[in-house]
Amino acid sequence: MDAAAEFSTRLDRHLSRVAARRGSLGAPQVAVSAPALGIDHRFGERAGRFHVASIGKHFTATLLMQAVEAGAFAPDTPVSALLPRDELEGLFETQAATDVAAGATLHDLLTHTAGVADYFEGPVASGRPMQELVLAEPDRFWSPADLLDFSRRHQRPVGRPGRRFAYSDTGYVLLGRVLEQATGRAFHELLHERILTPLGMRDSALLFHSIPANDLASAVASAAASAPAASAPAAADTSASTAAAPRIAPFRLGRHEVSTFRSVSCDWAGGGIVSTPDDLVTFSAALHRGDLISPASLAYLAEPRNRFRSGIRYGAGTMEVRFEGFMPLLRGLPHPVGHIGILATHLFHDPVHDAHIVLNFASTREMVRSFRTLITIEQELQRASRASR
Repeated sequence: MDAAAEFSTRLDRHLSRVAARRGSLGAPQVAVSAPALGIDHRFGERAGRFHVASIGKHFTATLLMQAVEAGAFAPDTPVSALLPRDELEGLFETQAATDVAAGATLHDLLTHTAGVADYFEGPVASGRPMQELVLAEPDRFWSPADLLDFSRRHQRPVGRPGRRFAYSDTGYVLLGRVLEQATGRAFHELLHERILTPLGMRDSALLFHSIPANDLASAVASAAASAPAASAPAAADTSASTAAAPRIAPFRLGRHEVSTFRSVSCDWAGGGIVSTPDDLVTFSAALHRGDLISPASLAYLAEPRNRFRSGIRYGAGTMEVRFEGFMPLLRGLPHPVGHIGILATHLFHDPVHDAHIVLNFASTREMVRSFRTLITIEQELQRASRASR
């Protein structure tokens, strides 16, 4: 048995055990692509779309760096120079009436050091936390302005810009708005025009804001087949405001299955993308090949600056896993870079084996199990690499 085949056999054995223990959650979605080792492995529903959660921050950071390279602004540009004052008021800790953003820069937002509260997981000074509202009001649609208002009205800033790391989905909503203001395009339009369409990611979209290209093609074909030739639609746009939500894999917030809730629109530029394992592998490969941003821009995003959790360092819209931080015995494993999401979703690039890894465990309660699988994948990649020498 060659190294790639043994990798698949051993990983399937592990994942089958994992699936058996997950009960009604079923098999996780897993993709591992390491062309140099001859590995292109899938487990679970290969074509199934799922909510990627905060993996979306990796996309937003990529769009920001594309704009930086185009000269729209620089990482050290003050946020107050790019967004209207009324959007920023009440979000930052400031004593100067002249700058409502307290001097916070795009770099501060990208690296979660702007001192802005986190609307999704942060504490509230009044009212109910966001996650309670998602469950209590499943039919509610949350616009980006609503999300900023939530932090403004119900939370307090966590500190002065540049002083401390504090993970913030609110900060990434502001980054999405910066992109819109700088380009005159809606965030979902930029996502399609600059990443999804050029890369052929036809099963990906921004949930509630745009439609996957494959769905649109099917709808157009169906309409053309049922309509007179003279009235058949010639084309349609993948970006539609408050678009009908595509069917996606079930996922759980705590004990609750929420994949059909309109209230999960509470994720936007901080992580509202739906995608598939194959599409995410495509994105990761293009990003690390230099097709989307320059190597210098990617190095800026990937540079580890702050501690996110034990074993995870944070750069700018990018995480680096240091397995020895979980357990000293794991020292020697590569340090993959990418991002995770609260639903135990992972997208990582292993620079040692040039491997792209996608995981969807689809539950806020599955994070530990998902990381055990990431460790197993890295161990098996090392085994395959040694066997192929």
